[in-house]
Amino acid sequence: MKNIKILLTGKNGQLGYELERSLQALGEVVALGRSDMDLADLQQVRECIRTVKPTLIINPAAYTAVDKAENEPDLAFKVNAEAPAVMAEEAKKLGAAMVHYSTDYVFDGTKGMPYVEQDVTCPINVYGASKLAGEQAVQAAGIAHLILRTSWVYGMRGKNFLLTMLRLAQERDSLGVVADQHGAPTWCRTIADTTAHILTQEWQEKSGLYHLTAQGQTTWHGLTLAILQNAQFNQASGKQVLVQPIATQDYPLPAARPAYSVLSCEKLQQTFCRLPHWEEALRLCQR
Repeated sequence: MKNIKILLTGKNGQLGYELERSLQALGEVVALGRSDMDLADLQQVRECIRTVKPTLIINPAAYTAVDKAENEPDLAFKVNAEAPAVMAEEAKKLGAAMVHYSTDYVFDGTKGMPYVEQDVTCPINVYGASKLAGEQAVQAAGIAHLILRTSWVYGMRGKNFLLTMLRLAQERDSLGVVADQHGAPTWCRTIADTTAHILTQEWQEKSGLYHLTAQGQTTWHGLTLAILQNAQFNQASGKQVLVQPIATQDYPLPAARPAYSVLSCEKLQQTFCRLPHWEEALRLCQR
């Protein structure tokens, strides 16, 4: 798939920023931020697509404030479900394809082993429900598409768990971190580079839903320990930070989280390419 015209949403988000870099070799990239195309303004979404006339829409933009979504369900659904539906509808009119990103939070976390693409979805918070509705809208449009579910996304810009933990470790002597939620931390650059690699292949013949996360699994507590070790935090600062494991119930939040949301990526790895282990990717990110 060479010399295509790509409309990329969310260029200022952590994944959109990486995608703009990763996609350059594939063709012309028209990267838009919220000031150019606000996903809460569906008419503006339509007009932007009709103006750009892309051959491929890549949509990493989303409403990602998981707890805030509990009080703003209408906005979460507009951005995460209605806007992708409009994108897919306009893509169909243009004969264009679409890449859309979703989340491990479409599952309830009760399976206890890695989820495969065919597993029954059952979101337990508004964010997960809104992202599932977006998946279904893209699937229903009848266009060539990739829906890539990912999890626990982090990077060195924006708001994410990695940067939060580094900041808190500077400010505090002790951190209490949830140790009973299991997932796969995934570097946004891994997602972007894997997406670009897939798009160099004859992917439209393999259109559909895939899981795309780093390999292996950990807890938020385990991830925090790895983050501080990579940063050589205690050694460099001379300050010792105690990272204490706590239970989900000891850190109540407005939105429920799945206790186990590890995704099996065997389908993607057998179809397109291998994926790195989460610890390897985290070390590269923090280098």
